[in-house]
Formats: sequence, structure tokens, C-alpha cells
Amino acid sequence: MLHALKSPAGAPDGLLASASRPDSPGKIEIETGDDFVLTGQTHLTSATFTGLVPLGTSLSSVNGVTVEIYRVFPNDSTVPPSGNVPTRANSPSDVAFVSRSSPDSTLSFTAGLVSSSFTAANSVLNGIHPSPGQFTGGDGSVTGQEVLFNVTFTTPLDLGADRYFFVPQVQLTAGEFFWLSSPKPIAAPADLQSWIRNEDLQPDWLRIGTDITHEGPFNASFSISGSVPEPSTWAMMILGFAGLGFMAYRRKSKPALMAA
Repeated sequence: MLHALKSPAGAPDGLLASASRPDSPGKIEIETGDDFVLTGQTHLTSATFTGLVPLGTSLSSVNGVTVEIYRVFPNDSTVPPSGNVPTRANSPSDVAFVSRSSPDSTLSFTAGLVSSSFTAANSVLNGIHPSPGQFTGGDGSVTGQEVLFNVTFTTPLDLGADRYFFVPQVQLTAGEFFWLSSPKPIAAPADLQSWIRNEDLQPDWLRIGTDITHEGPFNASFSISGSVPEPSTWAMMILGFAGLGFMAYRRKSKPALMAA
């Protein structure tokens, strides 16, 4: 059964653009994450996200795309935390749970132009600092080309029931990629807000709207799709495993019976 597991509530809202990129020569890594919830075992096969690239940039300048999946702190994390940020409650964990990337051929992507000019009222790129200097107000408005990224996980992600954070990163030959915000699809606490960190802040994270700009909380523009086995499929799988176990038992027991 193929279906969207989380989709943005309409187009990007123009409120915020947050950087998200892998590390490269002269640039440290920046990660922006937003959450989603799976209520059962799920086979994730694709995703979309919307962001900005510099005006006039050819889409062929996209060198690579990475998608990381994080669980929620304190999973995969050091406890107690460092205390370098106001809170780690409901943040992504210290380290990624799983990842896929185009350089590793575990992910493929296409990029399509949505608008030749789109402006976000505020952005976060350089203003990512530990406490007590986490509030910067943001880095100001940013204008770029609005681009929709369609991602296919050539090696699908099999995830159990849990809350996760979706972290896309885009590497360009020049300039910055910014992930755009969109209206929250559902109200908190069922839906959490966007978080960000750079390499200097690791393993900690900051809330973009609550800690850095005081204009949020924000949600990010993305969707994920995959398949969830039907109950009948699970039942057949369980019966199949049980049958295999019984046959293995018979094969193992038969020589002993003959010897007797």
C-alpha cells in the first residue's frame, strides 16, 4: 500500500529558510531536521522537500543530496547532555540512525524549478551558537529559486513504529541551499518543530523558531512515502515463518527417529 506519510500543509509559507548541507572544502556541515511519526513497521521508498538555490543557478549545479533519519533524544545520544543548548527535549538525537545519499548510490533524485524567484522573510545560516548566545534573530531575508527535490531511496529504509526526524542536505557547486518552512500539518505536541545545528554545535541541536529567531516554532516543507504491510500480509508472513520453523524441526528430528 503506497501512501504519503507526512505532507506539508500547502506550499512553503515564506517565513523561514534554513541552511542544510553536507561538509565540503571550506564549509562545515549544517543539518536542519523536522519530525514525522510512523505508527507501524514501514518501508520508506521516496520523499520530497522544497528549498531555495541561488538566483540564476542551473539545477545541474546540484552535486549531491543526502537524507539522514534521526530518532528522538535520548535515543542514540549521550545522557546527560552537555548543557550547551537550552533543551534537548524533543530534539533529534546526537547521531543519525540511518542515512542515504546520492554519492553512495543509495539515493537518486531529480530537481524541478517551481519558481524563478521566491523570498523567505528570515533565514538561518551562520547564526548557530551555543547557549547563552543562541538567540541571534536569524540572518535576514533570502531570495532564490524555489526548487522541488524528488528523492527515491534506491536502498529503501525499513523503520519501525516511532517518531523520527527527516534531515535533507543539498550540496551545490556554489552558494547555499536553504530548506523552506511551511504551515504545520497538525498541531503540537503531535507535530514537533524544526531543529538545526552545525558541525561546531554537535552533538547538540537548537530549535530554530524558539531558540534562534523567536519567531516560531516552524515546520519544514517535505513529504515521505512508503508501504505498510496489510494485516493479512503480516499474518501470512507469520504463518510462513512458523511453517519454515516446523519444517526445519522435522528435518532435524527425522534422523533421530530413524536411529531409534
